[in-house]
Amino acid sequence: MMKKYIYLIVAALAWTAGCMAQQPFKRELAVGVNGGVNFSSIGFTPKVDQSMLMGITGGATLRWITEKNLGLSVELNLSQQGWKESFPDDEIKEQPVGYAYSRTLSYIEMPFLTHIYFGSQKARFIFNLGPKIGYMFQESSKADLHGEWPNFDGDENEQNNGPNRINYQHAMTVENKFDWGLCGGPGLELRTGIGSFLLEGRYYMALGNIYGSKKVDKFAKSNGQTLSVKLTYLFTLKKW
Repeated sequence: MMKKYIYLIVAALAWTAGCMAQQPFKRELAVGVNGGVNFSSIGFTPKVDQSMLMGITGGATLRWITEKNLGLSVELNLSQQGWKESFPDDEIKEQPVGYAYSRTLSYIEMPFLTHIYFGSQKARFIFNLGPKIGYMFQESSKADLHGEWPNFDGDENEQNNGPNRINYQHAMTVENKFDWGLCGGPGLELRTGIGSFLLEGRYYMALGNIYGSKKVDKFAKSNGQTLSVKLTYLFTLKKW
């Protein structure tokens, strides 16, 4: 009985190898568009209580399959990131309406990704990984703070007239507009007669800070983290 199973496994492996041998590798150049949703926050030190801020992302994608199971992907995107603050109940228990504060940072960004794939000609498991650079061209905030926040002049004992904590970040514009870090994540690709459809999740960790991080600055760390869910459509320009 065991020999029978061994023969079946060997036969299946031989059949798979034969099918793969009948499908010679071809380089592939494809272009398309991508779009999705971001869920982001900023890693402040000292800590700022937060929940995830939702934004949108989208742009153009160029992919070059250079060899079997491996390729390169470059994107040019517009992306909304930032942070949304949480106010614990003990800070606002005497207030009839909850406090709210969020800051949206709009970036033009360019990921340079190694594209890894496995699977058949119809369906593939994919993984993209690599560096990303970006430049912030716009920032905006939304607030429900029940009063004006002061313009802080460097006095670390100065308090706002909202919840009982110091909120320097509310009065500070972004100092470092250039953004850089690492991103990557898994996904699935469905290849059809009209093009390829890719669904992927992606995590980004910024390696730079949006505010100064010297001893005299308000925050020792202020780097971004973003989770994205993206749908990409690609059509092949050339195979050879």
